Amino acid sequence: MTGSSGTRPAAFAVWALTRAVLLLWVTKVVTPPGLDVTSDVSVIYHGWYDVLRSGTYPESDVTWQYPPVAALAILSPALLPFLDYATAFFVLAFLCDALVLGLLLRASDGPGRRTAGVWVWVAGVPLLGTTAYARYDVMVTAVAVAALLAGLRHPRVLGALAAFGALLKVWPVLLLAGTARGRRTRLAWTTAAAVAVGLLLVCVAAAPGALAFLGFQRDRGTEVESLGALVFHVWRQFGWEGRVELHYGSLEFLGPHVPLVSTLALGLSVAAFGWLLLWRLRARTFGASTTADAAFTAVLLFTTTSRVISPQYMLWLVGLAAVCLVLRESRMGWPAVLVVAATGVTQLEFPIGFVHVVTSDAQGLTLMFLRNGLLVAASVLAAVRLWRDTVRAPEAASAVRDEVPTAPALSRAGSADTRASAP
Repeated sequence: MTGSSGTRPAAFAVWALTRAVLLLWVTKVVTPPGLDVTSDVSVIYHGWYDVLRSGTYPESDVTWQYPPVAALAILSPALLPFLDYATAFFVLAFLCDALVLGLLLRASDGPGRRTAGVWVWVAGVPLLGTTAYARYDVMVTAVAVAALLAGLRHPRVLGALAAFGALLKVWPVLLLAGTARGRRTRLAWTTAAAVAVGLLLVCVAAAPGALAFLGFQRDRGTEVESLGALVFHVWRQFGWEGRVELHYGSLEFLGPHVPLVSTLALGLSVAAFGWLLLWRLRARTFGASTTADAAFTAVLLFTTTSRVISPQYMLWLVGLAAVCLVLRESRMGWPAVLVVAATGVTQLEFPIGFVHVVTSDAQGLTLMFLRNGLLVAASVLAAVRLWRDTVRAPEAASAVRDEVPTAPALSRAGSADTRASAP
C-alpha cells in the first residue's frame, strides 16, 4: 500500500469510529456483556494512585511489578482533575492512541513509506477490545512508537525515549537491539544509559520502594495464558493435580512441576537473548527498517517465551508491527498479519472466553493453542526474515562479488594471456 491521499482519510475515519466505540464501552455508556475489564483501573490503579500521592511506592503490594517511572502513568489522571479517576485514565489512553495514529500518518508520507502500518494500528487496537484502554500499556507503546520513528534520524532521541520507556515497563529497552553499528549505536546507547541512570536516581530519591518491583517480578510463576501453561492445560485432561489461583496479581498454575516449567520458560527467554546477541554480531547490513524490524522481532521473542503473556502485551506488538510496515523496506508483513490475528484471538480468550481458559476445557484449549501458536509462528518467521535480510543476503552478495573478477582484473588477465602467447 502507498501513502496515497485516499487511504489516509479512510484510515482516520475507521480509527475515529472504532475508538468512539471503545470509549463508550470503557466509560460504560454501553456495556456489552463479558467485556468489562475496567476494574483494574477503578480499583487497582486508583489504589496505587492514593499510595503514590502519599509519597511512597506500593512496596507492600505484590501486584506492583512495574519500574518506578510507571508511577507517572498511574498518577497521570491528576492532569484532568475535572473527571473521576477512571474516566480521566480512559481519556488519556485515548489521547495516546491518537498520538500513535498521528505519528504513523506523518511517517507514512514520503518516499520509501506506506500506509500499511497505519492500518495495522487502526485495526489491531480495537481487536483487543476494552483491554486496550483499561491498561497503561497504550501509553508505553506510544513512547516506543515515537522512539523508533524519531530514531530514523535522531539516535539520541531514540536512546532517551527507549530509556524512559524501559523505566515505564522494561520491554522498550529492546528498541536498541537493532541500531546500526558505529556512531548511531554509540549515540543511542550512551544516551539511553545516561537517561536511565538519571531517572532511576530521581525515583529512588523521590520516594521509598522504587525498586520493590524487582522482587515481585522474580517470584512470579506460570500464568494461565502463557506458552508454558499449555503443558498444564493439556496435563489437566490426564489428571494433573495442580490448581489455578490468583498469584502475584494474575491467575497462575500452582502445583507439581510448575517450577520446572517456569524455569524452562526462563531458559527459552535466555535462548532468545542468545539468538539476538548472535544476530547482532553476525549482521552485515543495517537498512532503513532494520532498527524497527529488530525491535519487533526481539519483543516478539521475549513476549512469546515469557512466563506471563497478559492480553495487553499484544499492544506492544501491534505498535511495533505498525512502525515496521510504515517502512517499505521492511519484510515483516506476514509476522505483522499473524500478530494482528493473534490480537483478535486474545480478545476471544480474554475477557470473552476466560472462564474456559481457566477451566482448561475444549474451548479454552483451542483458544490458547491458536493464540500462542500464532505468536510462535510470528516469532519464528520474523527471526528468519531478519536473519536473511541482514546476515544471509549480504553474505551471499559478498560471495558473488568475490567470485566475479573485476574489470581491472580481467584486463590484467588478458594482458598476461597476450604476453604468454607472444613469440
